[in-house]
Amino acid sequence: MRAIKLPVARLAALLLSAASLFAQHGFVHTSGAGIVDEHGKPLMLRGINLGNWLEPEGYMFHFDGGPQSPREIEDLTTELIGPDKAAAFWRAWRDTYITEADLDRIHKAGFNSVRVPIHWKLFASDDAEGFRLVDRLVQWARKDAIYVIIDLHCAPGGQTGTNIDDSDGYPWLYTSPESQAQTIAVWRRIAKHYADEPIILGYDLLNEPIPHFPQLQRYNADLEPLYKRIAMAVREVDTNHVLILGGAQWDSNFKVFGPPFDSNVVYTFHKYWTATDASVIREYLDFRDKYRVPIWLGESGENKDEWIAAFTKTLEDNHVGWCYWPYKKMDATSSVVTFDRPEHWDRVIALVKMAPGTGNAEKRIAARPSPEEAQAIFDDLLRKVQFSSERLNEGYARALGLD
Repeated sequence: MRAIKLPVARLAALLLSAASLFAQHGFVHTSGAGIVDEHGKPLMLRGINLGNWLEPEGYMFHFDGGPQSPREIEDLTTELIGPDKAAAFWRAWRDTYITEADLDRIHKAGFNSVRVPIHWKLFASDDAEGFRLVDRLVQWARKDAIYVIIDLHCAPGGQTGTNIDDSDGYPWLYTSPESQAQTIAVWRRIAKHYADEPIILGYDLLNEPIPHFPQLQRYNADLEPLYKRIAMAVREVDTNHVLILGGAQWDSNFKVFGPPFDSNVVYTFHKYWTATDASVIREYLDFRDKYRVPIWLGESGENKDEWIAAFTKTLEDNHVGWCYWPYKKMDATSSVVTFDRPEHWDRVIALVKMAPGTGNAEKRIAARPSPEEAQAIFDDLLRKVQFSSERLNEGYARALGLD
């Protein structure tokens, strides 16, 4: 709690002093407006997001109009196969969705980095499941020379109030001291665990904070102070890794930032469904030039191959590293790989389109598959997401210029 009461100037000085130690440890770090590798050579990040692995999203299951957040999707599986089997299913999902073979394929495709969206609940203690999963990923990434970026996609209390952070419908993170304390504790725990791991490139402190909704922009002024508090906790245990800060309004608004408060920091923006020319990123290039700090596209994609190719060229022409979203999806071409829908998935889709909740239980029970049938459907889903069952979207890979 002492760190919270420090004057801002003192806080900034401590952060700058702590981060100044990074260069002697051989970690990826910033150098002026660029990112350099452990040997001091310029590093152009070409990455892919491992979305839907540790933070399921409804649209990736084709749940249009149905459950969207991790909690809502987990509730659906509990409704269909029961609490014990649902818990077993999600453990199997996390063990199956991303494997060593996936990292090998990512390396072979030409990517040099992955961004790992995480849910805070998987890192709520020193022995939490998330550490086992990311530790395993780090081993595979080290073998394949793939840098890992940890992204807090779902923060305590929620930083967006929408499905993507598993919130309760409002970004309570900005008004809840308890949620802020939990967020700071999670990052300190993660940073302490990975402080000496060079294959970890850095920490993306909050994914897409504060939507564009007019009622929520009141919290814009609270974002950078929260980043400073998180950064202070990280730097107490980890002076090696890059800190990555996303702007307000879905990582688009850099006007919330003052001068950099840490000497090893990258600013990230996300862009979807825009034009593909340099005008789209001009404000971020200007921010880079003004403060001599690196910028990075942490998410983009969900578009046609032609759009991907054109935007990637714009980014590279302007020396901006990128990380597209996502690595794989069900029955889709806008990802590196895809997998088929499980058999009888249409029965699950039909259920999610019905009115939710126990108040509609009689109709839902009449329409749903039996527990045994539902278990077979989810067992098939686990088979479908296995590496051996997936296929490469070659057009997407070509659009990224990696084949």
